Amino acid sequence: MTAPAPAPAAVRPSAVQAVARGRRRRGARRRLIVTTLAVLVVAGFAVTLMAGHTFYPPGDVVRVVLGEQVPGASFTVGRLRLPRAVLAVSAGCAFGLGGVTFQTMLRNPLASPDIIGISAGASAAAAVAIVTLSLGGTQVSVFAIVSALAVSLMMYTLAFRDGVVGTRLILIGIGIAAMLHSVISYVLSRAAAWEHQEAMRWLTGSLNGANWEQALPALIAVAVLAPVLLTLARDLSALQLGDDTASALGVRVERTRIAVIVAAVGLIAFATAAAGPIAFVAFLSGPIAARLVGTGGSLLVPAALVGALLVLVADFAGQFAFGTRYPVGVVTGVLGAPYLVYLIVRTHRAGGSL
Repeated sequence: MTAPAPAPAAVRPSAVQAVARGRRRRGARRRLIVTTLAVLVVAGFAVTLMAGHTFYPPGDVVRVVLGEQVPGASFTVGRLRLPRAVLAVSAGCAFGLGGVTFQTMLRNPLASPDIIGISAGASAAAAVAIVTLSLGGTQVSVFAIVSALAVSLMMYTLAFRDGVVGTRLILIGIGIAAMLHSVISYVLSRAAAWEHQEAMRWLTGSLNGANWEQALPALIAVAVLAPVLLTLARDLSALQLGDDTASALGVRVERTRIAVIVAAVGLIAFATAAAGPIAFVAFLSGPIAARLVGTGGSLLVPAALVGALLVLVADFAGQFAFGTRYPVGVVTGVLGAPYLVYLIVRTHRAGGSL
């Protein structure tokens, strides 16, 4: 007579406790990292307002921010440094959020807006607006925003075939980016000297001469669109598992993907229109946040804080750390280009594909 099969063993309490301890440790680490990043962003913002060729004490800075008139500080801090710092934080958050959104959704660290053509769309439109149409200010910004949205729509349409495959979208975006960079080169080759200088200042990515007309739209875009992405954070994480799995988990895949793309592209478009395509911030913020926070949980908030900190530090370094002043895009480009090469080499050695 065959003996009955033994009942399945219950999960040992020690294993459950170990899993719970691991989750608590990861949660504590995440809270510590996010808090530290937030403190660093606030500290960087404060240093940007206080320090420069003239140092203003914290009391004077606070009085200026509260609207009081302080001789000297009201102009330097209130009219020059404060809009620049607000734009740095807003653009950094926007680039960080937009970049990590695409990297998460497409499951590829190279799926950054400045690699797959979205930033190039805004840049090409701005170059045409400045050189060919002789526009400036708000008109250039509107051209850049509309163009970035149009390029993203074209990419999505070309990549859609029974759904959107990440690799196909990335390859299409790289091809479109190459064409748009050719357009930029052609437009600049026909530009007059002053138009060329103005276009290059914008294309490099710079906070020089920042004012409230530039800073407020970027700040409003972050205030409106960042909550949209944060609301969709869980569904966005589910998209990493593949469309079929995400659908089985109750995610409306195409609706979520379209909402996420529109919000992310809107952030990138407004940030690019205000400060130019600051190189590699969207590309670097997500991977840096992932290294700091570790696995598990959404990277949206950490990446936004990393992006803000990158732009603040890079802009301050470009102003005062060298013998001459460099636009913020030059400094972030120097940081980002080696990381891109490192990522490609590491992926190749691991036997993976981009």
